[in-house]
Amino acid sequence: MGSISLKNVAKRFGDVEVIPGVNLEVKDGEFLVFVGPSGCGKSTILRLIAGLEPLSGGEIFIDEKKVNDLGPADRGAAMVFQSYALYPHMTVEENMGFGLRMGGTKKTEVRERVRAAADKLKLTELLNRFPKQLSGGQRQRVAIGRAIVRRPAAFLFDEPLSNLDASLRVQMRIELAKLHADLRTTMVYVTHDQTEAMTLGDRIAVFNAGRIEQLGTPMALYHQPDNLFVAQFLGSPKINVLPYVWDSTKGFTIGRDNTIATDTLGLSASQITKGSSLAVRPEAWHVLPNEQAGIKGQVEFLENLGDAVIAYLQVAGLQNPLVVKLPAERAHMQHGDTVTVWPAANQTMVFDAQGKRIVKESK
Repeated sequence: MGSISLKNVAKRFGDVEVIPGVNLEVKDGEFLVFVGPSGCGKSTILRLIAGLEPLSGGEIFIDEKKVNDLGPADRGAAMVFQSYALYPHMTVEENMGFGLRMGGTKKTEVRERVRAAADKLKLTELLNRFPKQLSGGQRQRVAIGRAIVRRPAAFLFDEPLSNLDASLRVQMRIELAKLHADLRTTMVYVTHDQTEAMTLGDRIAVFNAGRIEQLGTPMALYHQPDNLFVAQFLGSPKINVLPYVWDSTKGFTIGRDNTIATDTLGLSASQITKGSSLAVRPEAWHVLPNEQAGIKGQVEFLENLGDAVIAYLQVAGLQNPLVVKLPAERAHMQHGDTVTVWPAANQTMVFDAQGKRIVKESK
C-alpha cells in the first residue's frame, strides 16, 4: 500500500500564505504528476508530504496513517531531489546503501538490496565508481537507487531531470516509466515541464498559486480543460486564444473581418453568447482555398520541423499571431502568403471573460 491523502493542507511563511488549503487523494500505485509554473507551490506540497517542511494546517496520511508529527525517515516515503546529493568520497554502492547502514540494517541485507536496485537501474558495472566518474544520467540513477533500496511506500520526485540535457531527459523519462511499471509503487513527481507531465503521469494535478486548478488524466486535461489556465499551460505550441465579438444577427466576429456562423464549428448558440473567446489547439486547423469563408491571415514566420510545419499567421484585429501546426505534406505556404484556415469540427473550446470553459448543454 502507498496511498497518500492530503486534507486541507496549508502552508504559510510568516504572513504569506503559499498553500491556502489543498485536498488530494493519491491512489496506491499510481504515478501522479504535479505540474505548474515556477512558484506555484508544487514543490512545497511535496516537501510537506516528505516532512521536510512543517504544516501550517491540515493533515497528511500515508498508507492511511497520519504522519503530521513523524519525521521524514519515519513516513515511509523516499525523496529524490533535483540535485543528486551524492557523497563524493563514497562509491556508487556506498552511496546507495548509506541510508540503510545508518538505520542499522545488516551488511548482508544492505548488499542484497543495493545489488538488486543496481540491476534494475543498470548500475551493476558502476558500483565501484565514484560520483565524479559518472555522467549526469548515471548520477541521477544512483540517487533513484538510493531511494529504491529503502523499499518505501511512495517515491517523491522533485524535478529530478531538470539538470540533464534534452536527450538524457528523454532517456530518463523512459527509464522512470519502466521503473514504475516494474515496481508498481506510488510515485508523486514534480515538474514544470508539461511534456514530462503528459508522458509520465497516470494523472496530472495542475497547480496555480498554491491551488489545484484541475486534476485528471493527461488526455482529459488536454482535450477538456476546465479553464484557460489549464488549456494554455498544457500543449506545445500553446493553444490559440481568439477573442470575439457576438452579434445576434451576424454571428460572431474574430479579429477585424472574420464573421462566422456558429453552427459550422459544432458549437451551440448558448455557448457563444456566454463566452468571450474561442480556443483552438495549433494542430486542429484546416487550410482552405482563399475564396472560401474562414479566418484569413498572412504568414509571418514558418518553423519547419521535418515531419510538421508550424505557421504563425498575422490576422487583422488580433494582437497575437494565430499558430497553426500542419503535417509537412499539407503545409503548402511561404512567408508572406495570405492563407485561409478553419478549425476542425468539434475541436473549438469556448471560454468566458473569467477564463472558465463554457460546455455545450446536453439535450
